[in-house]
Amino acid sequence: MASLLLVVIYIAFVSLGLPDSLLGSAWPVMYVELGAPVAAQSAITMIITACTVVSSLATAPLVRRLGTGKLVAGSVALTALAILGFSASASLWQLLLLAVPYGLGAGSIDSALNNYVAIHYGERHMSWLHCCWGIGTSVSPVIMGRALAGPMSWHGGYLAVGLMQAVITGVMVFSLPLWKRAGEGAVAEDEAAAAGEGTAGAAAGRFTYADAFRLPGAKSAIFSFGCYSAFEYVCGLWSSSHLVLARGITEAQAATMASFFYMGITVGRLISGFIAPHVGSKNMIRLGQGIAVAGIAPLIAGQGEVMLSVALALIGLGCAPIYPSIIALTPERFGENASQSMVSLQMACAYVGSTFAPPLCAALVAAGGAAFVPWLLVVVLVAMVLLSERANARLSAK
Repeated sequence: MASLLLVVIYIAFVSLGLPDSLLGSAWPVMYVELGAPVAAQSAITMIITACTVVSSLATAPLVRRLGTGKLVAGSVALTALAILGFSASASLWQLLLLAVPYGLGAGSIDSALNNYVAIHYGERHMSWLHCCWGIGTSVSPVIMGRALAGPMSWHGGYLAVGLMQAVITGVMVFSLPLWKRAGEGAVAEDEAAAAGEGTAGAAAGRFTYADAFRLPGAKSAIFSFGCYSAFEYVCGLWSSSHLVLARGITEAQAATMASFFYMGITVGRLISGFIAPHVGSKNMIRLGQGIAVAGIAPLIAGQGEVMLSVALALIGLGCAPIYPSIIALTPERFGENASQSMVSLQMACAYVGSTFAPPLCAALVAAGGAAFVPWLLVVVLVAMVLLSERANARLSAK
């Protein structure tokens, strides 16, 4: 029963990834058709991520009230409605409005399932869980690329993904009995304990966010996660625009090429699931950072569609192990009592990074052109490496 439930969880994470790469792939066409400024993409993204922060912080009480299964099913349904709404939108204000349910749904899925898998399935399945997210993000740019070449343009791409989300919603609803049979009641008790309810969770409950910030290496670990999220979002949202505006690639081809970034993440996380238990999460983070450097160099210097596609694939391959390894490493770094608080703070900082890095990138593009995008990636990656190593040094000195 636990194995069947794990398949359902994987499908839910595919649904989480499906919408994430649509906006960046379609924006070179969308902003022209809508008569919006190119930087408006960041306004949409900021609303989505701000609502994701809100729903993430609300996840623990919602899990205690509804259970993980019902919460995930409702959240997938909410994102499906938002994406279908995107497909029918004809103005920027409609997209801004629909960004609210989009973010609220995504945050609950992300927080609830990451916590569930970290507690019950371990490091290997954490990598494969995020591999499933990568499947969703890899498929949707291809869908959007084909839609942009057709009569419905970006509306058709959002419609196709919205319908896929609706089907996954049905899967989630029909899987609800599995959560009960697999011990959803026990899971709810575990999550309540992590939030400080019950005797078993008393120690964790006394461990506040302020306590977490005071731990050795905590600030560096939290902000390094924010840098990672900023890095991933800038690359995912602005790679298509960089290819179109700075490299002269057609919109439809750029949308397809952007999928190589997400394919790199997907393949990398599949591989990570096999090697992470042997290499260790700390070294997996370092390995990913090194591969990302190898990808940025040809993105800056490369010419031609093949070289640029390889560059994006390498950057995605580098990103692959970092997120799941940081989550998996948290209990080891800070102890089980502090883990829940630290995961929440790290994810909140990640969402903040994904909120503010894209508008910074938009400002650079508006001021000096899309050629600045790879250089912003360099700056964020260097900051991530320095903060991550500072956290390791602080923890080693304890």
